[in-house]
Amino acid sequence: MKEGRTIELLAPAKNLECGIEAIKHGADAVYIGAGRFGARQAAGNPVDDIAQLTRFAHFYGAKVYVTVNTILKDSELADAEKLIWQLYEAGADALLVQDMAVLRMKLPPIALHASTQCDVRSADKVRFLAGCGFTRVVLARELSLAEITEIHKACPDVELECFVHGALCVSYSGQCYASQYCFGRSANRGECAQFCRLKFDLVDSDGNTLIAGKHLLSLRDMNRMAYLEELMDAGVCSFKIEGRLKDVQYVKNVTAAYSQAVEKVLVRRREFVRASSGLSVPHFTPDVNRSFNRGFTDYFLHGRTDDIYSFGTPKSIGEKMGPVKEVGRGWIKVSGFKAFHNGDGLCFFNRAGELEGYRVNRVEGNRVFLFLEGADMPSITAGTELYRNYDIEFEKVLSKESATRKIGVDILFEEIPSGYQVTVTDEDGLSATASVEWKKEDARTPQQENIRTQLGKMGNTGFEVQNVEVRLEGERFIPSSLLSDLRRQVTAGLERVRLDSYVRPGVGASANPKYPIEKLTYLGNVMNAQARTFYQDHGVTGIDDAFEKTQPDSATVMYCRHCIKSAMGLCTKNPRRDMKVQEPLWLVSQDGRRFRLHFDCSKCQMEIMY
Repeated sequence: MKEGRTIELLAPAKNLECGIEAIKHGADAVYIGAGRFGARQAAGNPVDDIAQLTRFAHFYGAKVYVTVNTILKDSELADAEKLIWQLYEAGADALLVQDMAVLRMKLPPIALHASTQCDVRSADKVRFLAGCGFTRVVLARELSLAEITEIHKACPDVELECFVHGALCVSYSGQCYASQYCFGRSANRGECAQFCRLKFDLVDSDGNTLIAGKHLLSLRDMNRMAYLEELMDAGVCSFKIEGRLKDVQYVKNVTAAYSQAVEKVLVRRREFVRASSGLSVPHFTPDVNRSFNRGFTDYFLHGRTDDIYSFGTPKSIGEKMGPVKEVGRGWIKVSGFKAFHNGDGLCFFNRAGELEGYRVNRVEGNRVFLFLEGADMPSITAGTELYRNYDIEFEKVLSKESATRKIGVDILFEEIPSGYQVTVTDEDGLSATASVEWKKEDARTPQQENIRTQLGKMGNTGFEVQNVEVRLEGERFIPSSLLSDLRRQVTAGLERVRLDSYVRPGVGASANPKYPIEKLTYLGNVMNAQARTFYQDHGVTGIDDAFEKTQPDSATVMYCRHCIKSAMGLCTKNPRRDMKVQEPLWLVSQDGRRFRLHFDCSKCQMEIMY
């Protein structure tokens, strides 16, 4: 049994393949969507696939969490309850939930995690959710290390999960209604149209355009790999990688990179242990820069910084390759030592600050020829920073079998009165035994090396032999075929033991706590009668309908910690004296829609209103 505080690396799974590869590449748990009611509608999966994934994961002691985190219509409640039972029977370890109507259903004994859409930013909210039976809460991405620490100190018995990598929503999760308002596609129902990745003009109250045609709400991607130890000390037990729409190559690379980073911390910090078993060995050198990314930020972990946003593009810029050294007719030279390959995708920011991209046609020495398809040479000059957003050789490696994960085992082969016996004991102390009745024959030559060799052939099993001990009363002739049969029997037996001994997480104890506030606006996301009754039972006296059910005449469609005024250097705490603007400021989309910006400096928050 493992001793210490468990640390979990939680990876996304778009589908069964991604889930299996995430575990192979070092994940301690994966989260995946079922066929309905997940916050990524395009990433749903059949229950049978989830059952296959749980069996694979549980062999390693890894967990499978399923997202049932949309807000539900009254007409969907019965189907959601039926699905939850099917997921439990498929072996799911926990459900990620947003709609509190789920807590009024007749549920199986399955753990509940409060999804990030629950907008958890305070100890009061964590305490309330724990009192309602949630064993874990997913914290808002915007929280700082100090804020996370304070929540853990106030609620030390509640598991805290936080995002460490991947795409960022500019609005607090669960508090974004822009997609619903503009396109009739609710982010709270898994249909986000990515309003925040569009181009906008920034206009002042006099009609002056301050910024034209930029992606003013588009953020960089999160990367907190360098701060995992700090997060452990702050009380986080689960590190979550964003990306349930990402392809399997992304999942492999990013999961492997973070698994190695976690291991480096655990080598020094023995009070922490991995939440699952087995050693994952990638067959490549993981590097998050070589997968999809918009540039990186630690996103408020240590306070506000200038590297949060990506106004130039919402697309991947990838890996920095170095500055352009020389430009010729159809070719460029780049400073640095990184190799380019035919078929690579390259990009750079042009003079207008927009991203341009080209494929590599061929590489000759230190010249990189671009595939221009009859177009003019791009407006790239010496000194321009070049990026590679598609690494064809890296993708080829990741498209193949790229990692193994094995459970360490010790083998004891011994003589018994009726024949021979093999016992295999794994790194978790679980064991299985197989024996055979066999007439004993003395051998003329030493046999122990062959015995160790034959028993050590684990092949495609999930085991790897650490040590083989042989106990014989002399040299015995034992056919290799007999040893192979015993090995197959005992490994199959240990596989069954591992699965049979797996224990799913326990459910939380439910009390009757009072909700931290007495009135809920549309921000409460109350879509159905059962959710309304839930909040009434917990002391809420006024409850408005969800935005998706009754759209207000005017409302805030986004609440953001990202601040455009701050990005312009106009924060009231540090204003630029050479620039004055007439407020209110407006965002104007390319189709002419206007959104008023309100800056609540007491909360360090920007609101986007219609």
